[in-house]
Amino acid sequence: MEQLIQTISGYVWSPALVAICLLAGLYFSVGTRFVQVRRLREMARLLFSTDKSQKTGISSFQAFSMALSGRVGTGNIVGVATAIGYGGPGAIVWMWIIAFLGAGSAFAEATLAQIYKEEHKGQFRGGPAYYIEKGLKSKWLAMVFAVCAVLATGFFLPPVQSNGIAMSFANTYHIDAVWIGAVVAVLIGLVVMGGVKRIANVAQIVAPFMAVLYVLLSLVVLAFHIREVPDVFMDMIRSAFGMNEALGGILGSTIAWGVKRGIYSNEAGQGTGAIVAGAAKVSHPVKQGLVQAFSVYIDTLLVCTATAVMILACKTYNVFDASGNILVAAEGVKLGAPDVSYTTAALSTLLGNHFGGVVVSYALFFFAFTTIMAYYYYAETNLVYLFGKGKLEHVLIWVLRIGVVGMVFFGSLHEAKAMWDLGDIGVGTMAWVNIIVILLLSRQAFKALKSYERQKKEGKEPVFDPKEIGAKGADFWESRHAE
Repeated sequence: MEQLIQTISGYVWSPALVAICLLAGLYFSVGTRFVQVRRLREMARLLFSTDKSQKTGISSFQAFSMALSGRVGTGNIVGVATAIGYGGPGAIVWMWIIAFLGAGSAFAEATLAQIYKEEHKGQFRGGPAYYIEKGLKSKWLAMVFAVCAVLATGFFLPPVQSNGIAMSFANTYHIDAVWIGAVVAVLIGLVVMGGVKRIANVAQIVAPFMAVLYVLLSLVVLAFHIREVPDVFMDMIRSAFGMNEALGGILGSTIAWGVKRGIYSNEAGQGTGAIVAGAAKVSHPVKQGLVQAFSVYIDTLLVCTATAVMILACKTYNVFDASGNILVAAEGVKLGAPDVSYTTAALSTLLGNHFGGVVVSYALFFFAFTTIMAYYYYAETNLVYLFGKGKLEHVLIWVLRIGVVGMVFFGSLHEAKAMWDLGDIGVGTMAWVNIIVILLLSRQAFKALKSYERQKKEGKEPVFDPKEIGAKGADFWESRHAE
């Protein structure tokens, strides 16, 4: 079974998907004239900008925090170690590249989610399924994405996060992983039963706080290894472009693992960030586009980089080729295949073995816990899209809640490799559909940006009129503008 899962993952994550992710990011970056750079200061300002005239929806900061919860998870600790272990230090540079370009894709998908969002039972719902149906006029493809999203975020991805928590606490405290999984499952159940409002309230406190705390801690560790830091960055750059003699033979893996783990971590182009973006109350869709682009930077350029530089500066990593042979071995510490032990060993150089494990365990707990919350919301929104107009909606939401809790527990019972492969299948499938769709709808995102920037230039607070960009099917905005 595990071999079958790995084979499917290999097909989904073919070189074609890696290429289309990079090219789509480049296309949106050029098409928006690198809005992720030009509007960087405005991105931070818009975190706290909310349209108070809209009673429905969540604030911009809550949407940012929920998206950050989804982006900052085990991918930032375990995923970074995996990228280094199978792609070498240069994989981190490719994670940066996909984050920079991916911010353009994140801007486009979040803007589209806002344009085509709709109000449903006192909440905003949006995301790929909605803009595929309304913007692309393709109901069947919208349903394909929604089904993939429910399966991926409701059943494939939660076990990846809970597995990281369970294995880390089991190794640190020598507790059976089953008990850890049971506790995490119960806690997740208590949060998701409260719906989007409770998820948003928890996320806006926990996600930003843990991200900042983790980055500060990594800076303390690096202060004790400051002499190694310049060499680390030079080695990353050399390895990224095949100039490291020992790792030149795995350049293809370097790029592939960097892009794959980058997308898994920052979710740009995957469509999940767009689901949260559609829930926010803003006066113009571009505002959420800019906020979500900013969350990609926080995830990869700050949190992932903090983990990577710690591991590389402390030399607590191995690098393997495709056959499993060790190309680079950790210095002074025995390590196996890439997992959370790489990050734990790095922190242990400052805190000692026990406290290093404690810090990583709790960091993983909060990162992964909030990510599971976000996954549940992604799955619920797509379930509502599929069954929101029928009588089964309420029953199926409870089935989903129970299913997510069950999969969280399931993740503590199995090896991490199988969980990662399932997660990769889910992420890759959504990315294939979503990236093609946002490319087809790119003109709407570009026109919305022109509308926003024209109003800013005129000294106005941008307000969206769908007729200005010819966005047919933007029902919420049409009714709002008519008022």
